[in-house]
Amino acid sequence: MSRISRLDRSEVTPDMAALYDKAFAQRGNVPNMFRVMAHRPEIFATMQAHFAAVLNTGTVPTKLKELIIVRTSQVNETPCCLASHTILARNLGWTDEQLAHLAEWRERSDFSPSEKAALHLAETVTRDPHAVTDEQFAELRNFYSEGEIVELLCAIGLFNYFNRFNNALLMEPTKPGEGGCATPAAEATMAR
Repeated sequence: MSRISRLDRSEVTPDMAALYDKAFAQRGNVPNMFRVMAHRPEIFATMQAHFAAVLNTGTVPTKLKELIIVRTSQVNETPCCLASHTILARNLGWTDEQLAHLAEWRERSDFSPSEKAALHLAETVTRDPHAVTDEQFAELRNFYSEGEIVELLCAIGLFNYFNRFNNALLMEPTKPGEGGCATPAAEATMAR
């Protein structure tokens, strides 16, 4: 059980309820982390905006960002983020086999050299950001522009933050339909 209560849609302001509805429409639930962060609406709203900017802007495909998010969450042993983002990564085209054996990415032939460079970055930064070498950075530059490296690092950094938040609170994975969003608008969106 999470160490802090999760707020249902009926317990938040109309502005927060709109963010719940958006998350519900995209995922089929409102992640428990969001429902806990809603105790501080200003943090929740800015987190949502930053999350959207990191995942949905730039030139690095969201598919690759989700892959490195899953690897970051695996390294940090964060069941809450793993449950959610493994589903999102699968929906973007990563296979169950790739995701289940992601720790073996170095030996796998179904990841490209650029994907392997991104996975290497995710592991290194998550375990010890001081361990990123000049050689590793040179490898990244073979595949990614400076702006794209920023995107990768922001996704990795954001999920190290989310992983630590969720691990400290013993956050449980969110179940489908969870979050108190059974509004007519949310139900109509889910029916599409």
